[in-house]
Amino acid sequence: MKIAPSILSADFAALADAIALVEAAGADQIHVDVMDGHFVPNLTIGPPVIESIKKRTRLPLDLHLMIEEPERWVETYAHAGGDMITVHAEACVHLQRVLSQIREAGARPGVALNPATLPAVLDFVLDDVDLVLVMSVNPGFGGQAFIPGTYPKVRQIRDRLGGSGRQGRPASEVSIDGGVKVSNAGELARAGADVLVAGSAIFEASDPGAAIRALRSASEVSK
Repeated sequence: MKIAPSILSADFAALADAIALVEAAGADQIHVDVMDGHFVPNLTIGPPVIESIKKRTRLPLDLHLMIEEPERWVETYAHAGGDMITVHAEACVHLQRVLSQIREAGARPGVALNPATLPAVLDFVLDDVDLVLVMSVNPGFGGQAFIPGTYPKVRQIRDRLGGSGRQGRPASEVSIDGGVKVSNAGELARAGADVLVAGSAIFEASDPGAAIRALRSASEVSK
């Protein structure tokens, strides 16, 4: 199980220190939420901050673009340092084209699904996606409660993706974002999750390193 701390819940005044802390504690990647105030009702960070983050960590950056018309920004965010770029199916008129654009820009392409979006939207892009990000809350703000309907949805998506890579690439991963805690990590692992994105569960803990270890332990024991 990979653990991806979401810096949306970190102290932005000490962002470099927060990232260094979770990197030293064994985080696998850094999850960066990019919000435009249109697709979701919040504003976060853009390319200049991501460029600065890239210089301060050796961990892969997983950029979650919660923005309208993401195709206009793919090259910019890839150049800023995005190793993985995930776009929302709901924001893309031509989803397959955008995923191809991400790969051509040198990043791994991902698709995010809002809680009410059916897994069937993936059926015609399975060969184009390296990551499926399942939103277990409605996107826009950190600290929301986990939606239990996520469990069967994860199982359906895992069945669609299968267990082997396509076109010579590694197997596609299933990532969960929203309300992830030790109490649900095990069930998410059993459902087929590969990556747990956690914000407040890590950065609001008294010991973020211990929180990362607890999430990984809970998920691996359950698998």
